[in-house]
Amino acid sequence: MTGIDNVKLMQVIAHKVGNPTRGEALKISPNALTLNDVLVQQLLTKYFLTNFNENEHYRFTHISDLAMNEMYNYAGLLFEDGKNFVQHSALVGQFLYAKSTHVKVKEGELYVAVFEEVPFENDFVKAVGIFKSETKQSFLKVFPHGDSLEVGQEEGININKLDKGCLIFQRNKEEGYIVCVVDNSNKQNDTHYWINDFLQIAPYGDDYHQTDKYIGLCKQFFTQEYPDKFEVAKSDQIDLMNRSLDYFKTKDAFNLKEFSEEVINHEEVIDSFIEYKRNYEQAKNFTIDENFDINLAAVNKQAKSFKSILKLDKNFHVYIHGRRDLLEKGFDDVAGKHFYKLYFDEEA
Repeated sequence: MTGIDNVKLMQVIAHKVGNPTRGEALKISPNALTLNDVLVQQLLTKYFLTNFNENEHYRFTHISDLAMNEMYNYAGLLFEDGKNFVQHSALVGQFLYAKSTHVKVKEGELYVAVFEEVPFENDFVKAVGIFKSETKQSFLKVFPHGDSLEVGQEEGININKLDKGCLIFQRNKEEGYIVCVVDNSNKQNDTHYWINDFLQIAPYGDDYHQTDKYIGLCKQFFTQEYPDKFEVAKSDQIDLMNRSLDYFKTKDAFNLKEFSEEVINHEEVIDSFIEYKRNYEQAKNFTIDENFDINLAAVNKQAKSFKSILKLDKNFHVYIHGRRDLLEKGFDDVAGKHFYKLYFDEEA
């Protein structure tokens, strides 16, 4: 998140939340943090807010009734009843502790905070933040020892990387508020407790999420399903990925029929893609429309993860940016090896 220099950190408290299945305790602080030091306020605000993507919006949900979502209710209390901030934050800590039973969930500090003047679209709003720090890093501390200097080792928090966070804007209360989320730890482990069990949030079906989810779908299909179902060269696989990304970069709106004809252009592969899309939507519990406006911020985010590198043994890396017709693959019977032939006009 950018433009946070003038954000006001009004209240913040820290609790210790362990994993009950390992016998780790829940330690609720009786008092909020003292915020007399301006530098500490600034560092905390940077730590809490910098890692959020303000374009990616979620909302609180519940399978039966939104009013039964615990965190939705606690957010309302934190917005409306500042005098009992400590008690309301304790409810958040107790609920997170109850949801921290997965074997991969780490013990850590839970921070509950209230902000004012948070930039949101073209306005400045009040926001509630829920953050969890799970990862400690070692750092060196230099200190005087008589006439000399000594170096010691301590452990602390890297303020440039937030492990888990939730920022709730005081907007759209009836729909479940507008929520931004960070979940940087345990990405390789199937916990998902922060988003699914604790927060119970789902993405808004806006253009950002439609674009983001569709590009993610394309990447998974062309890197996993496509080479498994069809006999295809790695260069052709990269070419399809590049063409799909170019479609999103050059078009203002997405149309499934147009995308299928212009990018995929093979009926059997199109049928496989449509089937994969249905399975993807069921797995993600998110419906991707066949027509939507393309969001450039989502395109730029996803483009960073697209790799157009053709790796040949450990000797060569070929970057393919376009013009698949200028790349020819063959097999040399004498050498007993595959080869690629590249056609070009100038050598840089």
